[in-house]
Amino acid sequence: MDKWKNQGEGDKESARKYNEATEAFAKSGKVDKAAKDAEKALDGSEHDELLKAEQAGKARSKGEDPLLNKKTTD
Repeated sequence: MDKWKNQGEGDKESARKYNEATEAFAKSGKVDKAAKDAEKALDGSEHDELLKAEQAGKARSKGEDPLLNKKTTD
């Protein structure tokens, strides 16, 4: 298989790898520690740098996904 094969939009191989890595992390038991580390970073000396990075990311955004705040009827 070509090392640089372009799969175009919707790269299934990369999506599969991402999903596997995400699931492995979620099952690893390291999520709570990572969340606490992130909270400490926001409360610490990295605060301004993290906010600046967030603002830079949001500047390129097309806005929030309306489905994020949709109420479910379960």
